[in-house]
Amino acid sequence: MPVIATLEELSEEDLVRILREPKNALTKQYQRLFSFEHISLRFTEGALTAIAQKALERKSGARGLRSVLEEAMLDIMYDLPSQEHVQECIISEQVISHGDYPVILYDNESAERKST
Repeated sequence: MPVIATLEELSEEDLVRILREPKNALTKQYQRLFSFEHISLRFTEGALTAIAQKALERKSGARGLRSVLEEAMLDIMYDLPSQEHVQECIISEQVISHGDYPVILYDNESAERKST
């Protein structure tokens, strides 16, 4: 017996919720990966919106969120673990839209202790 179902396209707001809310959300997966290196990862609201907009532009919906995020995070994931004293990485809209490098916050206390 064939089944016909109509589906509505996901909105930008829906895609942002998919990035943020589920237990295994993509942003949470990346935060977990960075926590293995003792680095806190934070996404701004603008970054989440930019990821959703790119997925909508590509007409890939929720499945395209991963590829947009991987494209933006690939170099960062390889560069940060080799840097010393990195405490936090902040992904902004410019990182997603223009390929800029994220804001990196360093732990100055541990750097000062090692130098003395």
